[in-house]
Amino acid sequence: MSRPVPWIPAVLYGAVLLGGVYYAVIGPGPGARTAAFAALLSALAALDLCEPRQWRGRRIPAGAVFVLRVLLLCAVAAVDESGLSRVLFVLVPFLAFFAYGSTVAIGLGVGCVAALAGAFTLWVPHWQVRAEYISDLLMFALGVVLALTMAAVAVREQQARTRLEGTLAQVAELSAARERNRLAREIHDSLGHHLTAIGIQLEKAEAFASLDPQGSAQAVSHARWSANRALDEVRASVRTLGPESESEPAGLARALADLVHHLDGGSRRITLDMSGAERRPLLVLYRAAQEGLTNACRHSDATEIGVNVAYDGRGARLQVIDNGSGFDSVDEGFGLTGLRERVRLAGGTMAIDSSAGGTVLTVGVPW
Repeated sequence: MSRPVPWIPAVLYGAVLLGGVYYAVIGPGPGARTAAFAALLSALAALDLCEPRQWRGRRIPAGAVFVLRVLLLCAVAAVDESGLSRVLFVLVPFLAFFAYGSTVAIGLGVGCVAALAGAFTLWVPHWQVRAEYISDLLMFALGVVLALTMAAVAVREQQARTRLEGTLAQVAELSAARERNRLAREIHDSLGHHLTAIGIQLEKAEAFASLDPQGSAQAVSHARWSANRALDEVRASVRTLGPESESEPAGLARALADLVHHLDGGSRRITLDMSGAERRPLLVLYRAAQEGLTNACRHSDATEIGVNVAYDGRGARLQVIDNGSGFDSVDEGFGLTGLRERVRLAGGTMAIDSSAGGTVLTVGVPW
């Protein structure tokens, strides 16, 4: 149910009260009827003030409040000596529009006009040929039309505001969900990769502890680097909480070289090949390389992994190629799904070609 415009009834009550009191002062003089007239108008104003709270608490049915208002209007008209109070009946269809809808309001508006014409017929002989009464009836009918029009505009405005508030709430919810998804991707891509690297290097250190103490110590050093790098990236993500461009690496070539350097060795050979001129660092390619290396090292048992980056005038392309066991692309995990979304937001393309002989992850991103 829509809410009526609160100031319109109050303005009409005030105007009728001033007009009726003025008529009493310059005419028959104030008396009991004038006092009753003012008291009834005050009761109508008080009803409008307390009605919204009562409806919210559901203490009084809306229909009962509406009937009470109509009875009070009739009582005001009965004690009004000036005849001005009949203008208040334009409030009947106006308020009914908010409570019951346009059909009921229009019906009540027609009924009010017909009731006024009937009252003239009963108490004013030959009113049909008296210009002042015909004018009063026409002005009252025009007032009803204007009241219905104003009510319709107010209802549409309230409905539009409600839709706008709902849309803004949905936008806020979607924005929060998008930020949560972005942080989840950051945590998965960064921590997932570094934890994989730490596990690989610790396995290497354990395997070479007695055979190659120097190699074992180097593997522990690489694991420590990965742990520190993961901590730095988590701090950066929590500190910025902003667009991904704020967290982009200072240089893709150096960042990829660090990734490859701290994963290469042991039974696994990882190479990096870069061609063309880098215009600016691209975080999406860095995350794609992390995801490809993580999957190749953790899941595919690959012994040969190649990371290739090529720049040209249109953009950059990255490929992570391994000779592992491959996987079914239908069973993509959260990491690849998040990478697809990341690439899509960057306006790029992503393709995966996987078979028993290995996997090729290709990501292209425009400048």
